[in-house]
Amino acid sequence: MHLLVALDDSEPGWAALEFACTEHPDDELTVVHAVDPTDSGYGEVAHLGPSGLLERQREAAEELLAAAEDRAVDHGCSLETETIVGQPADAVVDYAATNEVDRIAVGSHGRTGFSRVLLGSVAERIARQAPVPVTIVR
Repeated sequence: MHLLVALDDSEPGWAALEFACTEHPDDELTVVHAVDPTDSGYGEVAHLGPSGLLERQREAAEELLAAAEDRAVDHGCSLETETIVGQPADAVVDYAATNEVDRIAVGSHGRTGFSRVLLGSVAERIARQAPVPVTIVR
């Protein structure tokens, strides 16, 4: 089985990775992190412009995925990692559809408060749109 883990830097996201490593240690595991080019840049990085902001997001994604590889080793499992570009739910669903994924594991939420209500739940959108079963981990 090919299990796709959609990882963001949240506790539920890390719980999804731990679930994958403990429940599916012998399966093919791929961990993806989506960088969203439509995220606007405010604050100290706003001066970078769209291409600079996307590059900064890619660098942060590589650090996150390297940490995921380290955690996987701690659990005794191996995995592949990939940075994908797009709005997170759509990018994860597209990746699953084009890469022969059998199941998706995702954390229950990465955002909290008003932004979660306004933007909707990425996990919920993945579960509704995915062409394969989805496990939502808390």
